[in-house]
Amino acid sequence: MSAKIIDGKALSEEIIAKTKKQSEEFEKLHLRKVSLAVVLVGDDEASKVYVSSKIKRTASANIESIACFLPENTSQEVLEAKIKELNDDKTIDGILVQLPLPKHIDSQKIVGMVAVEKDVDAFSSEHMGNILLGVDGLVSCTPAGIIELIKSTGETISGKNAVVIGRSNIVGKPVAMLLLNESATVTICHSRTKDLSLYTKNADILVVSVGKKEFVKGKDIKKGAIVIDVGINRHDGKLYGDVEFASAENEAGYITPVPGGVGPMTIAMLMANTLKAANLRLTKK
Repeated sequence: MSAKIIDGKALSEEIIAKTKKQSEEFEKLHLRKVSLAVVLVGDDEASKVYVSSKIKRTASANIESIACFLPENTSQEVLEAKIKELNDDKTIDGILVQLPLPKHIDSQKIVGMVAVEKDVDAFSSEHMGNILLGVDGLVSCTPAGIIELIKSTGETISGKNAVVIGRSNIVGKPVAMLLLNESATVTICHSRTKDLSLYTKNADILVVSVGKKEFVKGKDIKKGAIVIDVGINRHDGKLYGDVEFASAENEAGYITPVPGGVGPMTIAMLMANTLKAANLRLTKK
């Protein structure tokens, strides 16, 4: 029997609609819209596409977007000054610095300069620490979206064996901690893991984020498992996930497609994070 498709696009629309309703209430109460500043430096085409889609979604969520487009030759000092300006602007609730930045820019320093309370990407050590401690706050958009996708199946996470393939700071590590916070038994696998299929075949929940086209095959998946494919791999003009969908859907109980799975959820959670950041800033005043 084929797996049920976890429709990230449909779920993201639900989250956007909910965020829109709440952001309209925010606007009525505070006489201003929730706002997100997006900083783009240079002419990277992929980045332009990502930024364009994010700005489009802000309108759908009744969030004001402030586009800060800077030329490729922008200096470190000028960019730092812009981040400071956005940090100090009380009408801006969230700041997103689109990566990658040009090579002459110290990306780590720039990302680290974003005020914690406006860091809607939630990549700072403070936000990561909050996940570790189980403290409510902003959560990185892709990991947060993954948890929502899993919950949308109606299956319980508590007590399940969850395997995360990939240990990046952006996806692997935070999603593993979020699953642990949901009382799953979590294993993190990576490039040094031996006999990977021994782990994947025992996974009730399998999250794959390795950046390798069709890395996980159907034979590696436990019958009835929830499979979340984070990968986006372009090959001969087509997009492929990190999971071989054709064989995996015959084994999995639920599976995300590529595209249309995790991708739309990342942007939806960015909108939700921006609204949450706005509310958190007000409660701390």
